[in-house]
Amino acid sequence: MSIKVLLVDDEPGIRLLLNKIISKADGFEVVGECDTMTEAMKLFTTYKPDVVFLDIEIKGTSGLECAKIISDLNPKTKIIFATAHAEYRSEAFEVYAFDYLVKPFNVERVNQTLERVKMLNLKEENQQDASSGMDKIVKYEKGLAKLLVKGKESMSFIDIKEIILVQRENSSTVIYTKHNAFTTSASLGDIEAKLDPDQFIRSHKSYIINISQITKIEPYGRWTYVVKFKDTDKDALITGEKYEEIKMRFS
Repeated sequence: MSIKVLLVDDEPGIRLLLNKIISKADGFEVVGECDTMTEAMKLFTTYKPDVVFLDIEIKGTSGLECAKIISDLNPKTKIIFATAHAEYRSEAFEVYAFDYLVKPFNVERVNQTLERVKMLNLKEENQQDASSGMDKIVKYEKGLAKLLVKGKESMSFIDIKEIILVQRENSSTVIYTKHNAFTTSASLGDIEAKLDPDQFIRSHKSYIINISQITKIEPYGRWTYVVKFKDTDKDALITGEKYEEIKMRFS
């Protein structure tokens, strides 16, 4: 299956150049292009691209704001800034950009980025998302070391020690254990407040991870890493800052 790419840039010439480069790269497909955030959101919702090439300046708003919304909708989307403004690298870090290309960029530089995207997608393509029905309340049962996830007609008791990660997905929150996934409308902040900070860490704005379940951490983007866990093919993102924090814990 092709890796789907969305182009968001207010310069038609840049979109044409990127379209030509990407179309010639094996395994990629440009599913849409536009120059405004409104249209970008429509195309993103429709085509669910794996990669978004995004300019810092787009019509009517900042590409950084557009990136924040995309990251909230799907934190695994690889956002690649392609811009003439080199000074926004730090802001791009804050929205977990996969890469930052400064115009004028050459074909080889773009192809290097596409190759890194392809390598990561090969690792991710066999992963399957588990899900359950939407539940509405997460409660910590003191003395039992359990989270209670309460639905309309059911209650699920989750052993906290068995939680591998908690992830924000499509405006919901999913709690993953070895064998199950529990979906709730509670925020990550609500759940984080109920977990032991010595065992769990907010690794990224969209993830909480169980440190004891980590098996490996490896580079994901320029400023982001991916965390692997035992007993699951799910993974999580971690920022460079949190990566250094974990290193300090084990030093």
